Amino acid sequence: MAKPSNLVIVESPSKAKTIGKYLGSDYTVMASMGHLRDLPKSTMGVDLEHGFTPKYVPVAGKEDLIRELKKEAAEARTVYLATDPDREGEAISWHLKELLGLPGDKARRVTFNEITQRVVRESIAQPRDIDYDLVNAQQARRILDRIVGYQLSPLLWKKVRRGLSAGRVQSVATRLVVDRENEIRAFVPKEYWSLDVELNRIGKPGSFTAHYYGDEKKRELENEEQTDAVIRDITGKEFTVTHVKKAEKKRSAAPPFTTSTLQQEASRKLNMTPKRTMAIAQQLYEGVDVAGEGTLGLITYMRTDSLRLSDEAMAAAANFIKARYGSEYYYGKFHVFKTKAGAQDAHEAIRPTHVELDPERIQSSLTKEQYKLYKLIWSRFLASQMANAVYDTVSIDTECAGHVFRSTHQSMKFSGFVAVYEEGRDDEAEAVGSPLPDLQVGEKATAAEIRKEQHFTQPPARYTEATLVKAMEEKGVGRPSTYASIVSTIQDREYVIKTDKRLAPTPLGEVVNGLMMDHFVDIIDVEFTANMENRLDDVEAGKRNWQEVLADFYAGFHQEMQDAEAALDGTRLKVPDEETDEVCELCGRKMVVKVGRFGKFLACPGWPECKNTKPIVERMPGRCPNCGSGLLKRKSKRGFAYYACEKGTECGFMSWDVPTELDCPQCGNTLFKKSGRGRMKPFCINEKCPNFLPEDKRGYYKKKTGDGEPAEPETKKKAPAKKTASGKRGKKTEAGK
Repeated sequence: MAKPSNLVIVESPSKAKTIGKYLGSDYTVMASMGHLRDLPKSTMGVDLEHGFTPKYVPVAGKEDLIRELKKEAAEARTVYLATDPDREGEAISWHLKELLGLPGDKARRVTFNEITQRVVRESIAQPRDIDYDLVNAQQARRILDRIVGYQLSPLLWKKVRRGLSAGRVQSVATRLVVDRENEIRAFVPKEYWSLDVELNRIGKPGSFTAHYYGDEKKRELENEEQTDAVIRDITGKEFTVTHVKKAEKKRSAAPPFTTSTLQQEASRKLNMTPKRTMAIAQQLYEGVDVAGEGTLGLITYMRTDSLRLSDEAMAAAANFIKARYGSEYYYGKFHVFKTKAGAQDAHEAIRPTHVELDPERIQSSLTKEQYKLYKLIWSRFLASQMANAVYDTVSIDTECAGHVFRSTHQSMKFSGFVAVYEEGRDDEAEAVGSPLPDLQVGEKATAAEIRKEQHFTQPPARYTEATLVKAMEEKGVGRPSTYASIVSTIQDREYVIKTDKRLAPTPLGEVVNGLMMDHFVDIIDVEFTANMENRLDDVEAGKRNWQEVLADFYAGFHQEMQDAEAALDGTRLKVPDEETDEVCELCGRKMVVKVGRFGKFLACPGWPECKNTKPIVERMPGRCPNCGSGLLKRKSKRGFAYYACEKGTECGFMSWDVPTELDCPQCGNTLFKKSGRGRMKPFCINEKCPNFLPEDKRGYYKKKTGDGEPAEPETKKKAPAKKTASGKRGKKTEAGK
């Protein structure tokens, strides 16, 4: 068979596999495995004095892959650069063109908003040149972040703590979390009272509850004295129905997902972090093997701020809704949503590529996470084209001694889109009230019970990952492609910690934020950062020169750096100690968390009088199979996690397997599971138990050692065949073979 004459380069092996099945035998599809060229790690790599010229170098460890791609590119007639359809994808394609030495007429750019056979073939048939405005916008962002990181981080090392790093947008996200914490600390609760009456109709059966509304106008009861005054006025008197309002209320479906709303809803409903949401969405976009269908890209591109849907997609949804639910459940026409001002609108909203592939139909072909996220995306898209939900509402005002009490209720008349999907909420849902009797104006009632209750206003809630993403989007901080990494980074750097699913600043985060607030006003300013995003958008649109944007930024930043160095000369900022519940057994003080060369440890705050220190250990579920004591998570000298009895060498038990909360149904001992990501089937490690699972069947091997150091996981295995750009062992994938 003749050698394929066209080369298609994508980022990942799974994407290569999917696209390879859609193209003919004249195409070889290979994966770059992400970036192949970037700024150097050891130096800034940007010439600040000569137009901010970047110095790009090949990514270390990818030499074999680069040689293989160069060989294939040299033999190909046309090289199609098919990386993701966004700024970063455009930059990767440009780097590939430069690294592989491709002439302009040979390197052709193609993008896929969805990876389906139709779109892939249409895109290959209509290639374009690389969009250098997109490339320059990404270059400017990369260089901005490199300048801030490489100049600010050393200052943090010297003035706060070794090993710290700073980021441009991450610093603003940290500030949002710190500002919210300060709002909570400064919050002063305000007292208010609720007053409810249980009313019995006079001369007719039925009772209902009414809530105090006000006098002539709506009024809050601010204290018990005001509440008791109302109670004195109404006690022993009749209530009269003065107003009955019945209406029909319609609710429209939420629009299809953007990147931000997908991350928010997946956090609320699926308890997925933004980072995990985007990883699973990437898998659904790049392609999944679906039984009976082959490899399919199941959703459109997942980094978007657009609410736009193609006519073809809306027509397919209309047909599906009418066939499955009936014509009355269809919206009646294409339901078009207006994209917010300032959105890039480069891609469609996130939707399924084939609406007829409902989640239940393909569930067996998906992992649990893939199924849950696909179902969320599919349901939201379908609901967006469905009829409004209709509710019957009733509002009744009852008056006594000049005081108005109100009762409300709503009931569903027609489910509409709610039959498929209902949007989650960050706040409490509006109460629908209890069913009400058919009351008429002029009816009389008496109070069977009067209930008063004291309340206090609550401080603003800490951000969740979902609400932080929402806040960043509303304030213009970051872009769809960066939300997940920002939220992840500020936690990885330990500036922010997640407590009870909400984000709180750490003492370190507050100290670093304070330094930034004092000396780097522009970097930490939300509006300045949002304006910078707008300038990068202008670069992408060809309205600004990327080097001028960098020059404008660097002039102010360089001056702030010089001023900060002078102001902090001879100063070192102290990070407050984090107190724990662990008590020092030598002096009785509560121990605090310290950071040393090898990470965190517990130390007595009484130093130098008391020099007691101990490692931080995490208590695990389950019991030691040897002696029944508690189990602790520890780390070996080489940094591997293992699990040991809390009695240490007195007992001697340790294991690389993770203890669980479950007990073996046969012997009653704690069950363990293989370490690593995801849910795994637990097993028994008791050799005398019928459920015992030998080590060589647990999924990994261990070295045997005779010394006191716990055995490390076996990492040295038989060398596998070299991995090619297609992601397979041995030879590369060629479409059609």
